Amino acid sequence: MGEEKSCAALGSHILLEFHSCSANLKDSAKVREILLGAAKVAHAHIVDSFFHQFNPHGVSGVIVISESHFAIHTWPEHNYAAIDLFSCSEDLLAEDAVKFLKEAFNPKTVSVLKLDRGNLPA
Repeated sequence: MGEEKSCAALGSHILLEFHSCSANLKDSAKVREILLGAAKVAHAHIVDSFFHQFNPHGVSGVIVISESHFAIHTWPEHNYAAIDLFSCSEDLLAEDAVKFLKEAFNPKTVSVLKLDRGNLPA
């Protein structure tokens, strides 16, 4: 058998699925405020952000941070939000961001998937 090598990841990616949210998922300003708040509590270094309000409803947005990005897509007609938190910094407080987002969107059901990204041979 071949020799096993340990791998170091370039980043961590947290995928959140929020079902039955009580927050207003139609309002791009509110969704932006919440995602920016999550970036701030995580101590992310915000570079820029862009949010788009779809017609008749739904919001897509991204916050570019020095550590990578936070992104969201909402489906208000289903009270559903898909959120990505990607970071290449061990200093980012991602769990604090997750807690903040749960409190702000108030979903009844939450799915969390954590992935190591960019696994490189040591």
